[in-house]
Amino acid sequence: MWITEGILAAVGLISGFSVAAGTFALIASLGLIPRMAGKTSVAARIIAFENAVIFGGIFGAVIQICDGIWLRVGAWFLVLYGICAGIFAGCLSVALAEVLHVFPILFRRTKLKTGLNLLVFVFAVGKAVGAFYYFAVLFR
Repeated sequence: MWITEGILAAVGLISGFSVAAGTFALIASLGLIPRMAGKTSVAARIIAFENAVIFGGIFGAVIQICDGIWLRVGAWFLVLYGICAGIFAGCLSVALAEVLHVFPILFRRTKLKTGLNLLVFVFAVGKAVGAFYYFAVLFR
């Protein structure tokens, strides 16, 4: 019994470490943090950005693993956490699409020359509306 639980715990920890390493390797290879720091003109605080990503990953992992932990922070924290998680997922997906040159290929094939910023904005709004619909209607 103890041996089985020990093996399962070891496999779980090793799997978690490998997934976390892969996620942070993807973030590092995309250059997401330096790019965001450069776009927001706060390159002097890049260490704070990196620490926020690391602590956010640790916080999310602890919350996922420890179901017995209750945080009595209210609905405002849930809204704030959802917004931050959505921003992170959006930045990560746009950075990945940018590295893979998805947008230039899409714009070239559709022969779009103007309105590119509007098109990217519409993509983002569509993603947000879809997420709100999912959580408000389908997730109940």
